[in-house]
Amino acid sequence: MLAGYRRALGLTLRGFALRGRAVGPGPGVGSGLGLRAVSTSWSPVGAAFDAKQQRGSAPGRETGLFGVPELSCPEGFQEAQDKALQESEQLVQKACSTPPGPEIVKIFDQLSDALCRVADLADFVKIAHPDFAFREAAEEACRNIGTMVEKLNTDVELCQSLRQLLADEVIMNSLDPETRRVAELFMFDFEISGIHLDEEKRKKAVNLNVRILDLCNEFLTGTHLPNKIDKHILPEHIRYNFIAEGNYLQVAGLHADCPDDLVREAAYKIFLYPNAEQLSRLEELLASRNSLAQLVGYDTFAHRALQGTMAKNPETVTQFLEKLSDQLSKRTQKDFEMMTKMKMKLNPRNSKLMPWDHPYYSGVLRAERYNIDPGLYCPFFSLGACMEGLNSLFSQLLGISLYAEQTQRGEVWSEDVRKLAVVHETEGLLGYIYCDFFQRPDKPHQDCHFTVRGGRLKENGEYQLPVVVLMLSLPPSTRNAPTLLSPGMMENLFHEMGHAMHSMLGRTRYQHVTGTRCSTDFAEVPSILMEYFANDYRVVNQFARHYKTGQPLPKNMVSRLCESKKVCAAADMQLQVFYASLDQIYHGKHPLQKSTTEILKETQEKFYGLPYVPNTAWHLRFSHLVGYGAKYYSYLMSRAVASMVWKQCFAQDPFDRCAQWEALKSIFRCN
Repeated sequence: MLAGYRRALGLTLRGFALRGRAVGPGPGVGSGLGLRAVSTSWSPVGAAFDAKQQRGSAPGRETGLFGVPELSCPEGFQEAQDKALQESEQLVQKACSTPPGPEIVKIFDQLSDALCRVADLADFVKIAHPDFAFREAAEEACRNIGTMVEKLNTDVELCQSLRQLLADEVIMNSLDPETRRVAELFMFDFEISGIHLDEEKRKKAVNLNVRILDLCNEFLTGTHLPNKIDKHILPEHIRYNFIAEGNYLQVAGLHADCPDDLVREAAYKIFLYPNAEQLSRLEELLASRNSLAQLVGYDTFAHRALQGTMAKNPETVTQFLEKLSDQLSKRTQKDFEMMTKMKMKLNPRNSKLMPWDHPYYSGVLRAERYNIDPGLYCPFFSLGACMEGLNSLFSQLLGISLYAEQTQRGEVWSEDVRKLAVVHETEGLLGYIYCDFFQRPDKPHQDCHFTVRGGRLKENGEYQLPVVVLMLSLPPSTRNAPTLLSPGMMENLFHEMGHAMHSMLGRTRYQHVTGTRCSTDFAEVPSILMEYFANDYRVVNQFARHYKTGQPLPKNMVSRLCESKKVCAAADMQLQVFYASLDQIYHGKHPLQKSTTEILKETQEKFYGLPYVPNTAWHLRFSHLVGYGAKYYSYLMSRAVASMVWKQCFAQDPFDRCAQWEALKSIFRCN
């Protein structure tokens, strides 16, 4: 999953996430576009993850988050924000006084970079930093920078400087394709922000955008908050499954893997119990998005959001989802029948299949059919072994190696964060990946990729190296064992590392089209493609080793694991179709014909098949409505593309660099 700041000047960050910008060079950053020197602070990647973190700071040397000196304390966000706003004012003046030419595009890119070097970094910190003061300061910086971005996106004089360039046919024909495309993308975002409106309506558009930003933050926070219930309401024998707070029990998730049907049912009904404030936020968010879309000239928010994507419009998305649903229907029904039989076998007194049963019983079926016990696999998937597996795969396919690099005091927000240098065999250092992999209090339980700094060619001729964060929720190591991953955790690691490689390899002159800055329905292709590698026995065989004995994972176990992924795959995909369809309806024609909860019930029964449970509100936990609004279908469309790429390029030999390099390079660089 991609995550991050949503908008940059002149460009709706066309991918979900996206994208941080310059934060100043980190330790070990080389200069120029050529080979960058090898650092003596680099060490093997596998050992770094199977050992306790060593604090590798130079004597007396301290810095701030990500090597930004100002961010050694929460107050530093104010200083960083003020510098960014001051720099942006100077660049706006420069853009408005520069004659039409390629220099205009460079200035716009610098302007976007100046604002986002703070906003994108802050967008990560406000979610992940363990210190509330840091999170609060980062959130304020995000809001202030975001407000400025919206104002600039409706600045007529600034837009006119770009419009003059685009209107000059001679100059436009003289530009290289990349510069020309970036200029068009900048103008595209001015247009969808309402630059064509009169002054009063432009102000209204800015206010709507700022309100939407606030609502997104509030709604996202609400999706993760636990619910509480009087402990006496639940049977005594299941209370221990939940966190006790005096006379109350705290339910913070669905407990989808719990073998006790009653625990899963209780968690589902309590965690998804409707919250009036959260419902109000969602309704206002959807209405505000629709008002903004209609104000700037679109029928619906979905029409506005899908401009510039592979799908192009909501009609295409709806057709895609309905066709996919039709193709899945019979197979999904068979999957549900198998789950029902399994539930009847294990719980004959209550055999009706319910929504809280799908994840658990599909897992039981996989385990039974292929003799899959996740506990038997975990010892072969230590985090260090998995990282070495990724390192080996990237080395063979891309000529890239991952090295652990020591961090300075103050550079990371938690001592268990690892920093990786991404190094190419001929081009040298490509960028950095900060690995925030382990569980901790108040850390969101979600797997995400954040871009903290996007790559671009700087004014002095040096290349600004990309910096990203991968955030997972893995268990920590113990006294007797390193961190051990389940097969699902291993697959998620490969998925998120696909995003990271996209960021490292998508090297462009302009940061607006670098790395994962592409249409949302393409942005998931590299990451989903990595799942195919994670499920190929030839790949897994290269790194799966027992952490104690070094014994390789037996081939028959690898094969069974890979084959087990096909069990209930139709039902799993049908669930995604339901989510995507709900997203499209919510962002379609307004006013909505029914309440959001009634729409949830109807859509669930039409596109999923399992019954809606009264007094539940799954949509109020649907965090993707914030970042993937009208674009949740992207997972399904990207999966279709990734499947095609795998079959055509990698199925025969996943390690053949000579045959596959150009294909893989084009995938990562496609925008």
